[in-house]
Amino acid sequence: MTELGRTEPENCRPIGTAVLGLGRWGVHWLRNFAHHPAANVVAIADSCAENLAKAHTIVPDYAGYSTTDWQAAIAQPGVEAVVVVTPAVTHFELITTALELGLHVLVEKPITVTTAEARLACELADRQQRVLMVDHTYLFNPVVQRGQTAVAALGDVRYAYGTRSHLGPVRQDVDVMWDLALHDLVILNHWLGRSPIAVQAKGQGWLQPDRALADTVWAELTYPQGLQATMHWSWANSDKQRRLGLVGSQGTLIFDELGTETLVLQQGELARRGDRFNPMHQQRQVLDYVPQEPLANACQHFIDCVQRQQQSSIASGWHGLGLVQILEGLAQSIAQNGTPIALEYGRSPVRT
Repeated sequence: MTELGRTEPENCRPIGTAVLGLGRWGVHWLRNFAHHPAANVVAIADSCAENLAKAHTIVPDYAGYSTTDWQAAIAQPGVEAVVVVTPAVTHFELITTALELGLHVLVEKPITVTTAEARLACELADRQQRVLMVDHTYLFNPVVQRGQTAVAALGDVRYAYGTRSHLGPVRQDVDVMWDLALHDLVILNHWLGRSPIAVQAKGQGWLQPDRALADTVWAELTYPQGLQATMHWSWANSDKQRRLGLVGSQGTLIFDELGTETLVLQQGELARRGDRFNPMHQQRQVLDYVPQEPLANACQHFIDCVQRQQQSSIASGWHGLGLVQILEGLAQSIAQNGTPIALEYGRSPVRT
């Protein structure tokens, strides 16, 4: 983690927190922070009064400030950190306003909708010496964390594949790639410990041709050392899947989120004897893990970062910027009918 400038011993008292956005995910963030002994939810805000009322039913013991004005919420005395759970197009304004006030920020993915905005937000966080963390929830999923420990058993990792599909829910603001791809990119980058250096993708829009939004996307990601990942994302496939595989010289790691065996290490390799290849050392192992709520883990991680005055080592704003760069590269390739797009990642002088 990158250490920030210390101004006071923030780990001696609960962190005053404001939660902005109380929709589907916002109420769960409120629940986690409201019940955490190292946090004190000072204010909540949502533009919809019904969402505010719903939040009070989910966390009935909440007695802090409630408002439809997010600016009033973050201006409340005692607020030190802000949790942003609003539509992605609003993230940049909320993040930068909070940082300029000297507040720490936890924001739902994606960090922003453009790399230019993400870079400005990261640079501002560095200047203000405040934590900027992006909730890429799968990083805090115990299955994904357990999977990372098994990657070494694969030998030389050769390629990856994945599918994330279902019948909707169909969105009108972004295409399926912007909606679904981030989950798989986060897991792959985390398991591999690196980011793709080139991408190419093609999309098809059967459901909303009037909006020119792809509901199905096929993508190839090229990682260093020539490793290829082939991905498929779709809103138009009745075969609901959330499956990701990593193939190595000594086995395959399979994350099947909807399967009865969620995480499997299928070991085995081919031994050549003349012109014949014989399967060897085959063994199937269902990997165990301790079930935990990913949001609770993310909440704890953010609190740890604030208390230690350090950027996250796995989910900083700079990590979020890199992921948005990948999404923009994929979008550019789709717009150019599958043209390969090279990726170059800028880095901050102060980074994780």
